[in-house]
Amino acid sequence: MKLLHAVALVVVLTGPALAQSKPVPRYGEVDQIKSPGELESERAAESAYKKSLGNVPNASGPSDPWGNIRSDGAAKTTAKAAPAKPAKSRTTTAN
Repeated sequence: MKLLHAVALVVVLTGPALAQSKPVPRYGEVDQIKSPGELESERAAESAYKKSLGNVPNASGPSDPWGNIRSDGAAKTTAKAAPAKPAKSRTTTAN
């Protein structure tokens, strides 16, 4: 009885998974001809994509998103600043 339940569970779970997958085209297989409705939907999707690209603003030079957070002095420093040399420590001996 448990075996029958296990088999039924496997069948129930794998059925929808197999139904959702499209067949993968094999090497050398000719593409199927698309219907006029499919061609029209592809054209509409392509035109919508091109139209959405027109809504993207052009970048006008480098931007600093953290510029408002930093203080005025920190924004003017460059990344190629020379590393500071450590100060030499002198030891004095008390006699």
